Amino acid sequence: MKYLLLIYADEHAWENTSPEGRQAMYDEYGTLMREAAEKGQMLGGDELAPTSSATTVRVADGERLVTDGPFAETKEQLGGYFLVDCDLETALDYAARIPAADHGAVEVRQIAEGPT
Repeated sequence: MKYLLLIYADEHAWENTSPEGRQAMYDEYGTLMREAAEKGQMLGGDELAPTSSATTVRVADGERLVTDGPFAETKEQLGGYFLVDCDLETALDYAARIPAADHGAVEVRQIAEGPT
């Protein structure tokens, strides 16, 4: 099964993290990603740019509406993701080891298997 691990955290707290603190977290992410890759379970993952760089698109009456910024104002923002291929229990274990889980949340979503 494929799972998307959506990483949510307060980006303002991240912006206020010291360079040393950021590097320590990046090291933890790197270790986790290497472990999953060595097991053949890591399909992808990346950090996202801040929400200030986001653009939201909606369509109303056939007209494309583009707005600067994220879809909604929230306490925690989507900051990155991992895409893994493993069983649910392993995906949950990976999610619990993602550093942002200590101060944010990691949503684990199964990738829908559509018709081929």
